[in-house]
Amino acid sequence: MILVSVSTFGNVAPSKRPPGATWRKLFNGVDLTGWKHVGEGSMSVENGMIRGHGGMGLLYYTKEKFGNCTIRVVYRMEKENSNSGVYIRIPVEPREAWMPVHYGYEVQIDNHPETSDEDEYHVTGTLYSISKPLAKPGKPGPEWNTMDITLDGPRTIVYVNGVKVTDYKEGDPVPDRKFDFEPYRGLRPNVGYIGLQNHGEHDVVFFREVSVKSLR
Repeated sequence: MILVSVSTFGNVAPSKRPPGATWRKLFNGVDLTGWKHVGEGSMSVENGMIRGHGGMGLLYYTKEKFGNCTIRVVYRMEKENSNSGVYIRIPVEPREAWMPVHYGYEVQIDNHPETSDEDEYHVTGTLYSISKPLAKPGKPGPEWNTMDITLDGPRTIVYVNGVKVTDYKEGDPVPDRKFDFEPYRGLRPNVGYIGLQNHGEHDVVFFREVSVKSLR
């Protein structure tokens, strides 16, 4: 479990702080050692990348919980736009796909939420339906995107392609739920499991890197 002292970031991308930290790979590029899938569909490794099949399901990292660190996810969408997400702050190991939705946070991957009658609180880099985006720097498929998610105590900071999208602290005001598939409101833990979502048959996202770096 990564538990270190809380630090504060300004407008500098978290991948540039602190100077002595190193990245640790959670995905080895070969197989899904250390990962487990729950829910519908499946995940596999193809050409050194994780990809989803069907869904909705979640591939989560089983070996530890994460807090006070930066999680880096490098991904691309198969089509111009696809739906997926990176899950954080999941309090206990999930046994099905909806528990992480309601009790963790989804850092969204979806550049065009309006196609499913959703608003900007559902765009890439936001905490799904929780935080309003500060910017919308997500690149369309098949271009690669880099998402840096910093868990700084109760604060969650998300950069997409080096641009800050989310800076949210537990207890900040949030909008009311509009759909029954949106997460329950409430505080999330400072540390938790993380995972990658496979959303459905027509939403294929490839993940080539999942790494973590301590805030020390």
